[in-house]
This record gives sequence, structure tokens and C-alpha cells, in this order.
Amino acid sequence: MSEGATPNPELFDQIVNLCKRRGFVFPSAEIYGGFRSTYDYGPVGVLMLRNVKDAWWRSMVQKRHDVVGLDASILGPPQVWEASGHLANFTDPLVDCKECGQRFREDKLDDPNLCPNCDSKNSFTEARQFNLMFKTEAGPVAGKGAEAYLRPETAQGMFINFSNVQNSTRKKPPFGIAQIGKSFRNEITPGNFVFRTREFEQMEMEFFVPPEDADTWYQYWCTERMNWYTEHGMTAEHVRLRPHDADELSHYSSGTSDVEYLFPWGWDELEGIANRGDFDLTQHAEHSGSKLDFFDQANDRRYLPHVIEPAAGATRTMMAFLMDAYDVEKVGEEERTVLHLHPRLAPYVAAVLPLSKKPELMEPSKKLFAELADHFNTDFDETQGIGKRYRRQDEIGTPYCVTFDFDSLEDHAVTIRNRDTMEQERIPLTGVAAWINDKL
Repeated sequence: MSEGATPNPELFDQIVNLCKRRGFVFPSAEIYGGFRSTYDYGPVGVLMLRNVKDAWWRSMVQKRHDVVGLDASILGPPQVWEASGHLANFTDPLVDCKECGQRFREDKLDDPNLCPNCDSKNSFTEARQFNLMFKTEAGPVAGKGAEAYLRPETAQGMFINFSNVQNSTRKKPPFGIAQIGKSFRNEITPGNFVFRTREFEQMEMEFFVPPEDADTWYQYWCTERMNWYTEHGMTAEHVRLRPHDADELSHYSSGTSDVEYLFPWGWDELEGIANRGDFDLTQHAEHSGSKLDFFDQANDRRYLPHVIEPAAGATRTMMAFLMDAYDVEKVGEEERTVLHLHPRLAPYVAAVLPLSKKPELMEPSKKLFAELADHFNTDFDETQGIGKRYRRQDEIGTPYCVTFDFDSLEDHAVTIRNRDTMEQERIPLTGVAAWINDKL
């Protein structure tokens, strides 16, 4: 990672504009004036977000024999969050401006004596701790017994299912439990588009190891997770691994490092890798009265596994890949906007473009679309001239455009255009899917 890399503030507005215009991300409830800090993922965005999650799952679960998956409940009883420490400690310092009424996180203010909204000086109330969890009620009867919380992280579901997973799979440490899912945090100051929102998706894995091996596995996962980003096309100079200083560490962590990306506002977190020790299993064992230790028959000993946790934000990771892939190039006298996305992350791998809407071209074009869609996400674009359609596919990052023209009726071939080079190649119609798969 190059320390000389500098942020590009203009990129933020460019990405927000692109996301709305091309169907990546829409403001939620926009026709009602919007609902702050919530977003809807459009026809293109939902595909890319799924691809980011699939790429993570492929790397963390599918290709490994020592990690299994889980999909735990979003709702949870207070006992879970009491044991985890979230009820007592999951707070941010909140201050109110007495002049304009706006609320802020005290630790995020550039000047703790100046309101960034109305410029009033010394107008803040005393800081108070604000719990970030969303509280609700389960069942038809209101009251203390009906209290429930939306999970602020996916991790606890994996900890409380440790014995269930271990017994049902017969896995032995070192092994991991992985999960992708929604989490909810009542952030005081959400912002930076989809980077910090109150509803978001996480990609987390809890890797359970013998205590003496924890540091080795911590270093291993720091390297693995850094490599994942660059292997999927992220510019090496725009991503770094930052170890936490001693005063940043949680009381249970013996080591934490953040994978950070150079966003338009500067370096910020994509993922945290933490050596959590045996804190989580200890807490849940004590509060639930259940045994969560592991008996190592080979060495005739019983121990509580230590946990290494790589935890990434799916939505902010998608945003980082979008920003990193964004480019505006000069082509002759014109500019073209292009997303140089890794093919595994691009919303569509290919787009079928009939040169004309005439029936003799539309019917075989739709047949080709159906064939390609069996292999990968494929778009079908018949609107406007071929040049504008190329530009539209460039903007959403489609690696290959397949044009079915009038010559295709005679030579049974199509023209494939490469997104990055704009070079074109004539390919036999029967071999298009295999050709694209080979390129991938």
C-alpha cells in the first residue's frame, strides 16, 4: 500500500449520481420525502451486492473444508445481549445542540465547542451515553417479558450456536462458522451514503482455535482478508491493513486490525479482524449455564476455544469496489464512463444486443440470451443505437457485449466487445458461453 495515495473528494458525488441514474442504489421511500439513512438497492445494485456476498462466501466457505455456514435469527432476547455486553456497553456519547436541536456523536465532532449545523458556540448539552440497539416487543402482550432486540451484529448467533454446529458437523478446532445477514444500529450520525446506515449487511466469520494457536491464526486471517480485496480487483494503493493501537483495543482483544479503503473522505474501515480470546464463549456459558467448551480427545484436555473474527460490511464493501472501478476515459472527442469491475462482481457478465428490433434478429437474440443466462447474469438491451447501448453497459461494468447483427443470420457468428479494451471479436454463435467462461 502506497502511503502517498490521496483521496479524491469529487468521486463521492460521481458515485452517488451514477448509483441513482443506473439503478444501483435509490433513496428509500423517496416519493414520501425519503427516510434518512436507508437505501433500496435497484435492479443493478441488487445483483452487484449479491455478487460481493457470493464472492466472500465462495472464498470463506465454499472453497474451505474448515468453515461452515449459518443463518441465525435477527430477533433476540435480552439475555443474549446482556451476556455479550451490548446492553451495558454498546453506546456512543450523544450531545444535543441547544440552539438548533441537532444531535451529534461527541467523539466525531471536529470542534467539541462548535455546532457544525448552526455554528453556535458552546451550545452543546452534557454528553450522555446512547445505546445503539433497536428495541422492540415480541408477541401480542406488551411488557418486560416481551422485550426483544434487533441484532446489532451477526456474531452472537454464531457464538450461541457453537455447540450445535460443532456437534452436528463433528468439526474440531480450528474451524469456523460464517454468516451473511442484516444488522441494525441506531447510529446517531449516519452518513457518507451507504457507508454508515442504520440497516446494513455484514459478512462475518468466527474461527474457533486452540488457545495456543490464536496469534498464528490471527496473522493468517489478516493476510487472507487483505488478499481477497486485491484479488477481486481493488487497487493495492487504495487498501491497507492498519493494526489498532493499544488504546483502541477492546478489553477482550489481544489484537485487532482494520482493512481500510481510501474513500473520498479519507481512509476508513471496510473490515475488522480481531483476536477475541475466549471472551464470547465464556460470557455465554456463564449467563446461559450451558457448556460451550471443547474436549480434545487426542490430548485428553478440555478448553474454551479462542476466536478470530474477520467481520466485513457488505454494503460498504460494494461501495468501495464501485469507487475503485470508476473511471472516465477520453475516447476520440468523447468521454466514456466505465466501471472496470472484476467479472465476479459486475452485475452482468454479458449483455446481448440485437442490432435491430426486427423480428428476424429479435428471436435468435432472445434465444442466445436464454442460453447465456443459464451460465451467468446476462442483460438484454434493445433500446437506442448500438453505441449508446455500449456506453450504458460500460457504466454498469458489463465485461462483454454480444451483438447479434444481420450478418449473424448468414455466418452464424456474433461480435463480442470487451469492456476494458473496446476491442471486438467475431465468435461462432454456438461457442459464445464457452468463450466467455474461458475469459472469466
